[in-house]
Amino acid sequence: MKYVVIIGDGMADRPMEELGGLTVLQKSATPNMDRLAAGGECGMVHTIPAGLPPGSDVANLSIMGYDPVRFYTGRAPLEAVSMGVDLEADDVAYRCNLVTLDFAGGLMVDHSSGHITSEEAGELIAAVSAELKKDDILFYPGVSYRHLMIWKNGSVEPECAPPHDILEREFAKYLPSGTGSGLLRDLMQRSQPILKNHPVNEKRRAEGKRTADSIWLWGQGKRPSVPTYKEKYGIKGALISAVDLTKGLGICAGLDIVNVPGATGWIDTNYEGKAEYALDALADNDFVYIHVEAPDEAGHSGSLEHKIKAVEDLDSRLIGPVLEGMEKRYGEFRLLLMPDHATPVKVRTHTDEPVPFVIYDSRRKIQVPGLTYDESIALRSDAILMEKGYTLMDKLIRGSAG
Repeated sequence: MKYVVIIGDGMADRPMEELGGLTVLQKSATPNMDRLAAGGECGMVHTIPAGLPPGSDVANLSIMGYDPVRFYTGRAPLEAVSMGVDLEADDVAYRCNLVTLDFAGGLMVDHSSGHITSEEAGELIAAVSAELKKDDILFYPGVSYRHLMIWKNGSVEPECAPPHDILEREFAKYLPSGTGSGLLRDLMQRSQPILKNHPVNEKRRAEGKRTADSIWLWGQGKRPSVPTYKEKYGIKGALISAVDLTKGLGICAGLDIVNVPGATGWIDTNYEGKAEYALDALADNDFVYIHVEAPDEAGHSGSLEHKIKAVEDLDSRLIGPVLEGMEKRYGEFRLLLMPDHATPVKVRTHTDEPVPFVIYDSRRKIQVPGLTYDESIALRSDAILMEKGYTLMDKLIRGSAG
């Protein structure tokens, strides 16, 4: 038996007037998702436990079968694991975004600096590091706008806001606060003159692109520890993603990380490549976890057009080829399709409502015409409601929730 998990990050949404009261999933053309829903076991699942932030870190940890209440230590340390940064027991990792700010209006404009390229961002982080690095403060470049700061023997106490949660709001109200926040605020402020006239920003400004005006520190935590999939389920697996957060989770779980050329985390990502590499990975593995970031980024940007495109491309360019390849190459398989959380276009950030899932078993030949994969699953009389998201992986692999 082979197991496939496909995560459309943030693809769940809420009904919108522009769509005639439909959600993005309901509006989008998704014949492959609908085929799974018509032949699979559908339900709704809470991936965010009460009291924890509705982030992709918490949600994917939950989906992968780990209780976030027990195992969650923060977002940044997972990214550190993926980037090969060794954390000592007392080191604290912080996510270090490059953000666009409107200083005149005092607003957070863009958490991604216009989806700045990794090459451009690498130059900027190098410049910041050259000026701000100390024995206990280290910077590491990541992918696009997503980078890392390590505070050795640091504090996890500051209250920090994810920049994607405060778009078009007064950023001064959301600067780090509490014990240890003074250092973080100082680093953020000192980064601004370094970035302002950097050649990368001057070039982007001349091209009419958004500039990286400041670092933004958040998502702190210490090194995590979870049982591997070999220990937990007795299987060997792989993970495919464009973002360090999900890769870090995979490494912690003992999964092989498969890097796909052209995987960007945006709507221009290499969907076909992810499908091909996932199918190939299953030749030597029992399990593959495929994560697609594009719907989430479209939700954060507030672009209905981009989110519909991301969902439809996920369906036609990844799910379709995966289904065809699984049937031809492997025969029997079980597949879980779901978002990790909702990222409504109108809200532009993550929310914690339950999300739809479907578990499809290739051995089950019954198809129920007319069933679709979207939020309307919640209204179906046969829909399952799973309160503990971390038990869903047990259901996929063992056949029953743990």
